Amino acid sequence: MPLKNEILNRWLGRADAPPERETVVIEPTQASADWHMQLDEEGRVTSISKSLRGALALAAAGMPAQRLLAYLMPSSALVVEGVPREWLGHMLDLDFKRPNGNVLHTRGWVQAQGSSWLLQLLDIGDLMEEANVAQSRQQCLRLAGHMAEKVRGCHVERLQSVTADQLEELAQSYRVPCLALVLPEPGGVGWRVYAHYNAHTAPQLWQDSQRLGTDLDSLSGTVTHQIDFGVPTPLVHLQSAFGNAQGFLLPHHKEGSVKAWLLFGFYDAAQQVPDLGEREWMNLCSALAGPILYRHADQAHRHQLERLAVLQDLLGTGWWELLPDSEEVQLAPQLARTLGLPETSDVLPLEEWLQLIHPADRHELESRLSLLRDQGAPMLSCVRLRQDDPGEASVWLRIQGQVLVSGQARRVLGFMLDVSDIKNQETQAAAAHARLDNLIASSPAVIYVLEYDRGALEPTFFSASLAPLLGWTLAECSDGQLTQYIHPEDRDIWFQRTRQLLREGVVSCRYRLRDKKGEYHWLLDEARLLRDDLGMPVEAVGLWLDVTEATQATERVRESEERYRILVEDSPAMICRYTPDLRLNFGNRPLADYLECTPAELPGIDLGEWFSAEQKEAFLRRIDELTPESPTTTAEICLELPGREHAWWIWADRGVFDDAGKLIEIQAVGRDNTEIRRTRMQLNQSAKMATLGEMATGLAHEINQPLNVMRMAVVNVLKRLSNGDVEVDYLTDKLNRIDTQVQRAARVVNHMRVFGRRSEIEQQLFDPIDAVDGTLNMLSEGMKGKGVELKIDEPGARVQVRGHVDQLEQVLINLMVNARDALLSKREKNHDFEPWIALHVEQDEQTIWLVVGDNGGGIDPRLLERIFEPFFTTKPVGVGTGLGLSVSYGIVEQMGGRLSVSNSSEGACFRIALPIVRE
Repeated sequence: MPLKNEILNRWLGRADAPPERETVVIEPTQASADWHMQLDEEGRVTSISKSLRGALALAAAGMPAQRLLAYLMPSSALVVEGVPREWLGHMLDLDFKRPNGNVLHTRGWVQAQGSSWLLQLLDIGDLMEEANVAQSRQQCLRLAGHMAEKVRGCHVERLQSVTADQLEELAQSYRVPCLALVLPEPGGVGWRVYAHYNAHTAPQLWQDSQRLGTDLDSLSGTVTHQIDFGVPTPLVHLQSAFGNAQGFLLPHHKEGSVKAWLLFGFYDAAQQVPDLGEREWMNLCSALAGPILYRHADQAHRHQLERLAVLQDLLGTGWWELLPDSEEVQLAPQLARTLGLPETSDVLPLEEWLQLIHPADRHELESRLSLLRDQGAPMLSCVRLRQDDPGEASVWLRIQGQVLVSGQARRVLGFMLDVSDIKNQETQAAAAHARLDNLIASSPAVIYVLEYDRGALEPTFFSASLAPLLGWTLAECSDGQLTQYIHPEDRDIWFQRTRQLLREGVVSCRYRLRDKKGEYHWLLDEARLLRDDLGMPVEAVGLWLDVTEATQATERVRESEERYRILVEDSPAMICRYTPDLRLNFGNRPLADYLECTPAELPGIDLGEWFSAEQKEAFLRRIDELTPESPTTTAEICLELPGREHAWWIWADRGVFDDAGKLIEIQAVGRDNTEIRRTRMQLNQSAKMATLGEMATGLAHEINQPLNVMRMAVVNVLKRLSNGDVEVDYLTDKLNRIDTQVQRAARVVNHMRVFGRRSEIEQQLFDPIDAVDGTLNMLSEGMKGKGVELKIDEPGARVQVRGHVDQLEQVLINLMVNARDALLSKREKNHDFEPWIALHVEQDEQTIWLVVGDNGGGIDPRLLERIFEPFFTTKPVGVGTGLGLSVSYGIVEQMGGRLSVSNSSEGACFRIALPIVRE
């Protein structure tokens, strides 16, 4: 009892437990055991052999005694139930646990040794592993047989769904997330997913009928592949098929090549099923893929036989074979029906078969058949069937035969084809051929016939017109010689023409052909391919038409168009075409560059977007005036381009009209006149300021006069006030006079300010009489002060012109100031001279004339032609700039008018003609 308490306390780990007795290691004396353990009567381990301690990675001696179960896996609990005495005579399968998580499989027995027990152990890990492997392989074989049986036994229409079921069963057996069977594409190039399985918890890698390309072809010479796209590998090009996931591939080999693949996705075979080797995996793949491929091949073979039978029925043909070592002939069922034989008579004696042939052809067929059977000479003959009714149409058969040798065996076989339609057509064609010969002989073109021979077209006929045109004969154009006469640059056209004729049946093209003198002719070749009843090419019929002159003329036109295109594209001018609604149809590169776009972007752009409302109205009005009799017009147009200042173009239009005289398009050429226009505006402004400078004295007088009147009025008022004589009427009259003079001075100053401003960008409608009034307001007082009389006629009906009122006023001022200077210069020489300047207005329905004349004696006739030249002046140096009349001439011209000069009886006469604008 004390001993049991001591052992219990030691197991429970109590502190008052007596110190452990030193265990004695007893090495086994039996050579058959691998390891030994010493046990006491209760089954506690008192000692462990050194080798077993090392296998279990236990510490050295001195460990407290524990029950044997503490060293074993839970699965061994029933084996060591009780005490060692009860285990005597039993084999004990014990599984020891190791610190690394592995299991040590052993088989042992106990043996009494004094008061203790000796447990002897053998390592059976290899036996257990072999047993597990054998069991896994046996299970693999059963699964492979089951899959093959299911695939072989199902209906062909359910083959794909049954395959998917077997993939699912295979995946569930080995815990495969994604599984797919891949078969070749129908055309034999590339691979396609035939069926697949995808677990609900795994991403879908494949779909049925998914194309995988040809990447799998690079693995055809290998066995299996474990793919990990996380590391560099030569199989990275398969990542699209596996979705960059880890995978496993199994090929199915047949006849030295891979016929199918089994793809495993998200799967590591070595880790998941270590018991299976490559052989077992290959068996699984073959058990599934092999029957499927066989079923597909068998189905394709049946379809081929069905198609062959249908083809023979449709063509009325069939095969025949002379049976060896007999005088019998076996016929295809379709051929037997064609010959009118009973359905059961597909084998009949040779003599009976020959009796079916017309007597006129029977002996020839019999002779050719003997040569075929005895000497192996190929046979080809056309014979007629025997007809009991002479009134019936003849039935023609084409009989062909040959000898096949396979080792020592010889087979004589062939086919028979109903060619009655062809024979009848030949008879009809003979009659039509005679009629065609007469037609061909009178044709101006060369008519030819090309015979189809195994993919090639060889000339068999040329009409008589070939010799006068090219000088060649039929013999000189045969055997491929015709190709040598084609121009080297046109031979690609010739070959393409032949391919198109065979592919599409018709062709029309042009090429150059050399005649016998070495000169080349442009020929228009038009041909049509003729086919027989079976759709097979027979011959091609066509004609050559000499189009040398027309082709050369077309080439000259093309070269001319090319030169025109280069001229248009390289021209510095802006060239375009547009419709009457101002939509561009074409624009060259200078126009596109100016508008900051590409030529391809120009078509469809609305020109009206660049005009103001007034400019667009004037532009359309000018286009509407184009007629077939007067199709051209030229004008300066102003454009408002986005992000820029106003631009001016000199624009010339030419209308294009249809047969009815309707305007359908306008062709235009323009050049940028912006800089010239701006320079002219600056010149006009400079001339205007120069005019103001020249008028400074007169304008000062204009202002001094009101000031003197106001000063005198103020002095008189002050005198009356100092005398105490204040009358309201008198003061009112003086104040009104002062107000009148203030207004007079203000009008002069305001008009000077308006006159000195820059002109508006766009021309406006105005009354030319307003310019006359403004001119007189600025010059009349100055002229009177210098003793020059102004003769002004009363204007007639008011009209409107287009331009700038200040610029017309500038012209009138220039003309009147020049006349004043000339008159004053003359009066200095003749003090009795009385100068005057006349200004009157004339007009008709279309034009208004402003005429400025004087009595200064006129202009030297030798200077009249140069009077409007820039910088030309008759004034002394430093007095005039020579720009007044030149600028005035340009201003009037911009308004669409004309400034002219002539000498009258008393002096010079300047006429300003302006077109009247009607509302």
